[in-house]
Amino acid sequence: MRKYRYKKNYRTRNKKSIIKNKFFWFFCLIAAFSGGIIYFFIFSSVFQIEKIQVFGNRKTSSEEIIKIISTEQKNIFLANLDEITKNILEKYPQIAKIDLKRKFPDGLVIQIEERTPVAVFCQSIIEEENCYFIDREGVIFEKVSQTSLEMPKIIGESIIEKGEIEQILKINFKLKNDLKIPIEKFFLASKEKLNIKTLDGWEIYFNPKENLDWQLTELNIILKEKISPEKRKNIKYIDLRFNKVFIYPETY
Repeated sequence: MRKYRYKKNYRTRNKKSIIKNKFFWFFCLIAAFSGGIIYFFIFSSVFQIEKIQVFGNRKTSSEEIIKIISTEQKNIFLANLDEITKNILEKYPQIAKIDLKRKFPDGLVIQIEERTPVAVFCQSIIEEENCYFIDREGVIFEKVSQTSLEMPKIIGESIIEKGEIEQILKINFKLKNDLKIPIEKFFLASKEKLNIKTLDGWEIYFNPKENLDWQLTELNIILKEKISPEKRKNIKYIDLRFNKVFIYPETY
């Protein structure tokens, strides 16, 4: 007796072409739309930086600032504002602060705050040839050919710290306004010794590390009670660095 084998019939599914898939075309549409948007914002002339406005600068050239910015990224979205700010500050130490903002669609606005000089700092090796303006932060930022009598003149060998600048300005104000003593220059000999030469030729020695108010008070008492303006030309110096005030010579 014969045995018959029966084969099951399997239906074969026809694979649909990907180009007939609606999700494929939806994805292509989204990709094309996104690409168009990106192209428009990145490469369109609408967002290419054309207008650069500079405010607040007195000595710094606007043209030079604009030139630096123009060499950076042209597109307003791709412009690295932090990098541009860093480059400007490195090239122009007289600038203390920069506020750089985008102004859509094609502009940048830069607000500059320049440093204000409060004194003239000269290196002690070649005093008259290496003089610079210095601000309250102790930042040296601009070379000067002639020292101004309106500002304190500070001679030193090393960088001056912010606290030392504040002390010198305080002493200068007290001597000029309260004691009416004209000052020629300050010499920062060390962290513990600040020499002040008056226009009359005699000197005053301060210790910036000790109580400055006490030293100024003692100086005020001595000059008002012991050493009259007529006698000051006979002394060499007043030393306030120690607990006891020393006057040389003692006979004046």
